[in-house]
Amino acid sequence: MPDPRTQSAGFEQARQSRKTALVEDYVELIADLLHDGQEARQVDIAQRLGVSQPTVAKMLCRLEADGLVTRRPYRGIFLTEAGEKMAADSQARHHIVETFLRALGISEKNAGIDAEGMEHYVGEETLAAFERAIRAGIAEFMDTRAAPETRK
Repeated sequence: MPDPRTQSAGFEQARQSRKTALVEDYVELIADLLHDGQEARQVDIAQRLGVSQPTVAKMLCRLEADGLVTRRPYRGIFLTEAGEKMAADSQARHHIVETFLRALGISEKNAGIDAEGMEHYVGEETLAAFERAIRAGIAEFMDTRAAPETRK
């Protein structure tokens, strides 16, 4: 077993990640909708997250109170500067994790699904290692190690 301080640090990191994961998912989705040229509306957010509109309304109140979004009547939801930064950071983590998983040979669909959860829990050291592996050509390395029948 790890020493108590190391084990405690792992549990603390997981607790902190759980606290921010949902908030990050919302701001990332709002950014995606806005950057895609759509309005970020409560109904669209609910549909894409697979939750009810009252659940979204409650979270939007929290995001607004935290200074991450602004809402304008009949105009939708917009990210503040702090919300934009959080969304950009989350999107960057997502991209690194998804790229790493794809380099390992994970399908595009599953890499996207798995990255959506992992992006919130991966630590900075691990994320940096993923980036180094990607830059070093892990995708090519993994492809050369694949069995002949699985190569593309």
